[in-house]
Amino acid sequence: MDISEVVKDLQFIHTTGTLSGEVSSVCYHSRCCEENSLFVAITGLNTDGHDFIEDAIHRGAHWILHEKPFNSPNHINTLQVPDSRRALGIAGRNFYARPSSNLCLIGVTGTNGKTTVTYLLESIIKAAGFVPGVLGTVNYRFRGKTQPAPNTTPESLEFHKILRAMADAGVTHCVAEISSHALDLGRVDDCDFDIGIFTNLSRDHLDYHLTMERYYEAKRRFFTELLPKSLKTLPFRAIINSDDPWGKRLLEDLSLRSLSFGDRENHDVGVTDSRFTLEGTRAVIHINGNPLQINSDLIGHFNLYNILAAAAAAAAVHIPTPAIEQGIAEMKGVPGRMERVSRPGEPSVFVDYAHTDDALRKAIENLSGFGSNRIITVFGCGGDRDREKRALMGSVAATLSDVMVVTSDNPRSEPPQTIIDQIEAGIRLHNIRQVGSGELHNDTGEKIYCTIPDRRQAIEAAIMSANPEDIVLIAGKGHEDYQIIGRERYFFDDRIVARECLRKRRGEQTCPRFLHHC
Repeated sequence: MDISEVVKDLQFIHTTGTLSGEVSSVCYHSRCCEENSLFVAITGLNTDGHDFIEDAIHRGAHWILHEKPFNSPNHINTLQVPDSRRALGIAGRNFYARPSSNLCLIGVTGTNGKTTVTYLLESIIKAAGFVPGVLGTVNYRFRGKTQPAPNTTPESLEFHKILRAMADAGVTHCVAEISSHALDLGRVDDCDFDIGIFTNLSRDHLDYHLTMERYYEAKRRFFTELLPKSLKTLPFRAIINSDDPWGKRLLEDLSLRSLSFGDRENHDVGVTDSRFTLEGTRAVIHINGNPLQINSDLIGHFNLYNILAAAAAAAAVHIPTPAIEQGIAEMKGVPGRMERVSRPGEPSVFVDYAHTDDALRKAIENLSGFGSNRIITVFGCGGDRDREKRALMGSVAATLSDVMVVTSDNPRSEPPQTIIDQIEAGIRLHNIRQVGSGELHNDTGEKIYCTIPDRRQAIEAAIMSANPEDIVLIAGKGHEDYQIIGRERYFFDDRIVARECLRKRRGEQTCPRFLHHC
């Protein structure tokens, strides 16, 4: 594609050289540059692309799109813009020929539930005979191809690149998790979305957004700025959880036609009847008066909200009711989202991604509704992230759990014990007795907690001390298969460790120190 087409619609402060010639690739990592690349220098959170312009030129970049002034060699063409990150999205859209216009694009945003909603919609789209693609926290996937997800929402250039690959491969519908970081950084500003889904909003990412108001504003702009300027023209464009206080506010802020959803009948998409067990969810819901029978393996009241969101979005893109019912029934679970790893006859052990106070509250509340004996919660908090939520999570666990095992999550650069101490501050507000790990099995009816910084040992202590009627919730990391300690990333998967502990409990052979897949 000619450079003039790639940079179409950009506003320039200053240019040097020529605006003609074939562009071989668009890059913002200098190591990806080749002969005749366009290198876009963007300022990141940790590094500045302007520091790598020389390397990009050395690797063959022929055009440099930049924000900050720099001394360029005479043979290099430069294009200075007010905002190079914004320009990256436009250049990516142009280079990959506006791929969002070639498929149905559904964006899912909110604090909790995004991943489950994307999995549900993927299953529904398949049941309807269409071809789905998914971009999200667990991975990016379509047509049997899967790639790791470094970010919940890819950088704008990758977003367009993946959409183009999907469209060229025959994908008809793409379902994408849209994070608040992505919205704040403009990663999806140049995509044409058909539908936007708002799941809920609760405290998270305040190390980045600083306040809940700014966090809400990042989510809000998806519905008030991006959806209205989309070239897509479906009758209903926004799917909003109106049981959520922030969702109610969002509905009031919207000019788009929307569908509200909630767990009562007085919503556009609501619930007529529901029943929850450890085996799944049975419900009757309605979409504008049209009844649907829900039979799902997903457990818990909060998952009913995810089902409502997915069903509403599917109906909004004209998927018929039978396919919605079938897709929900055929979706057997989401990796690391209330994922059961135990067998019948032993403690019910679940691994869940809950890593905020609200998500932890919902996870424990839903499990406690199944009438079992004790709820044993294993959890920690990530290092170098929002410190204020640590005591909040400790308080939630203390309020709703019978036994708490406080451990490490991804401590990163912080001392694990420092994080644990801050979690303990929330537990101590409830006058709960601290015990050693050897006392966890004592079922006296008294709430207790212990601290075990080693996450592997913490999981083992919880499972080995549980009674068959107990529920063990291992919260925080979900599908993640690593633990970050310092600057090192080590292999660690809560699900594998939990299964090995259960094998040990049964007296079966286990892998040495649970380090390998058996």
